[in-house]
Amino acid sequence: MDMTISKFAGAGGVGVETIRFYQRKGLLKTPKRLEGGRRYGAEDLRRLQFIRQAQTAGFTLEEIRELLELDAGDDRERAREAARTRLAALNVRIAELNRTRKALERLVTECSSGKSGPCPILKSFGL
Repeated sequence: MDMTISKFAGAGGVGVETIRFYQRKGLLKTPKRLEGGRRYGAEDLRRLQFIRQAQTAGFTLEEIRELLELDAGDDRERAREAARTRLAALNVRIAELNRTRKALERLVTECSSGKSGPCPILKSFGL
């Protein structure tokens, strides 16, 4: 697999500027310039896909950098601890979102109850 930066970005589902951003952050290596430009391979694509999946899981770029460093070794405990920490943060965020959803559901019900006066949704937001 030998791809230009635009094909590499497309294969990873990102834009060229995202590739360059990841390179500036040290998450992706910048290949040496060959005749006709830089070329990216299967290992580069695997790394890019890992970065994207880790972002989807909520890892920060710094956390992703640490995970990528762990990928080169066998420090399973550090990888497991990083995942536990991210999982705990996600659980906190999910609990917050569930509370927010319940509050909004309650406001929607109150607003549709047909009472007169301002809608509770608008009132709760300070209008």
